[in-house]
Amino acid sequence: MKKSLLVIFVSVLLVVSGFSQVAGIPREETLIANILTGRVGSPGNFNIFTSSWRTPDQGIHQLMLEPLWTMEPTRGEVINSLAAEGPIYNEDFTQMTVKLRKGCYWSDGVEITADDIVYDIELTLKHPGMAYHDQFNMYIDDVYKTDDYTVVFELKEPNARFHANFVDRWGGWRPFPKHIFEKVEDPLSFNYNPPISSGPYVLKDYDRAGYWTLWEKREDWERTPTGMLFGEPKPKYVLFYFYGEATNQVIAQANHNLDMTDLSMEAFRALIQRNPYSRGYRIEYPWVVNTDPCMTGVIFNTEVYPYNLKDVRWALTLAIDIVDYIGIAFDGAAPMGALHIPPMPYYQEIYYEPMEEWLKDFTLDIEVNGEPFKPYDPAATLRAAQYARERGYEVPNDIETLKEMFGPGWWKYAPDVAEQLLERNGFTRDRNGKWLLPDGTPWKINIIANANPSHPSHRNALAAAQEWRNFGIDVSVTPSEQDASVTALGNFEVSSQWPAMEPWGGHPDLYRVFSSMHSNYYQPIGENAITNLGPAPGRWTDPRMDEVIEGMEKVDWGSEENMELGMEGLKILVEEMPSIPTFGYPGVVGWDEYYWTNYPGAENPYMIPYHHWPNLKYVLPFLEPTGRK
Repeated sequence: MKKSLLVIFVSVLLVVSGFSQVAGIPREETLIANILTGRVGSPGNFNIFTSSWRTPDQGIHQLMLEPLWTMEPTRGEVINSLAAEGPIYNEDFTQMTVKLRKGCYWSDGVEITADDIVYDIELTLKHPGMAYHDQFNMYIDDVYKTDDYTVVFELKEPNARFHANFVDRWGGWRPFPKHIFEKVEDPLSFNYNPPISSGPYVLKDYDRAGYWTLWEKREDWERTPTGMLFGEPKPKYVLFYFYGEATNQVIAQANHNLDMTDLSMEAFRALIQRNPYSRGYRIEYPWVVNTDPCMTGVIFNTEVYPYNLKDVRWALTLAIDIVDYIGIAFDGAAPMGALHIPPMPYYQEIYYEPMEEWLKDFTLDIEVNGEPFKPYDPAATLRAAQYARERGYEVPNDIETLKEMFGPGWWKYAPDVAEQLLERNGFTRDRNGKWLLPDGTPWKINIIANANPSHPSHRNALAAAQEWRNFGIDVSVTPSEQDASVTALGNFEVSSQWPAMEPWGGHPDLYRVFSSMHSNYYQPIGENAITNLGPAPGRWTDPRMDEVIEGMEKVDWGSEENMELGMEGLKILVEEMPSIPTFGYPGVVGWDEYYWTNYPGAENPYMIPYHHWPNLKYVLPFLEPTGRK
């Protein structure tokens, strides 16, 4: 009991006083960021090269590692990181050559060369528990070097998207040091502690309870891609700290002990009232980032009854009033999207607008008043604008501007049609209007969600639960720090992990959205799916989607044919609805300008504005210290 009270006391002290001061680290030289995905579940284990979840946003992928390539949605480009240039394919896409950037070193002084890449790929091919084991075994016939900075991949079959495995976008394959791993008997159980960095920072210390991880700038930062491309990172130290609930984050930033964080809309409003130095991505309403290349929503486990029934999945979709849903989640500030890609302006232009007529004409296999039911509702945008006005916000009347702010439309709120879909599958209601399964037992849904209340995953779960309760279903929400792992194993009914893998953001290729759905990656419940995002952990496959994915692998990612395949894949997902896309990631960030300025806000969007993305290492050279002590 005394130990528990001590832990609570220390936690409160850190929120009030600031960890950097307690630990003796100069605050004015330290950037402090919240850990988006929660407390680290495996403190001391920095081996994220396996398929197990290791909380990469404790600084591992932001500071410690450099990939071959990094996707930068705000810049609209792919950054050549450890690679000196883009992938080089032969004419029929059966060979890919990678040229490495010369002069990059691991933090222990060993140069990063083609030997690392070849060894790492061969080790990954050998061990099923390594990340990207399945993908690499599916496509790699041979890998070898032609000199110290050139690696050649011979592929088993044409694949114009093979390089997508190496583009870091919250999970690309990253190289690890051969000279360390070749001495390890089992790479899967290896903790990789202390870790060797290819990025501009090295591990200084970490909390054995998993609340914080502290990094220090490398003395030889110039021998990293970050230093070569963007210059010296300004903070000497970067601390990633899990403060827990939003209230703690508001208090911490108000006391200038948290520089970059993610918040709920309510917490953000409280923050800017308490701290004159705090700001969001935008200065005015809706404050949030509306260019985030991530779609949020819920996933169904299609191997668990009744979510294996398309009618049930569509019934649950039509039981949602999207305006009320987003009002619950983010006070109406998030843009709605009916497709499995975010409704950011770029994708509205190249996918939503060209597909609008198809969406309007799309019908379900059910009739209403003698006519096939058309579920799409373009008027949802106007309803969202009216909600904002009723909340006291000033919004424009121009429909195109409203689409950019609130999204281009969603599915109709049609509980009567949802009822028909359920009843024709044997569902009934009891005398209190509660839904019963066909066997007469109460229908209960459990949604597993992220433990962080400000996380859009958590907010989606709360909103979905309320909408389905209104419809007459008994719904519970289970927040968990292990929600990603549980989802990947398939041990869930409904999960509020992302309904699809995120697209690149600034590129029309949707291969990244679809590839994990290929039936070759299917794993039974109890074994790790290839990802915890999208229909794959829900064990959904479709031969039509296999054809789309395989077709994409044989064409250039910027071609017209590839875009047509992208639209076909989106249509399949709409028809089957293995997961429900709801709104684009709203990006409610809070930045404190007391110690640091020149964050990548809307007025100066030089990089994607998230501290939890691997791109943070490229933001740090642009930050400016204020000189305050």
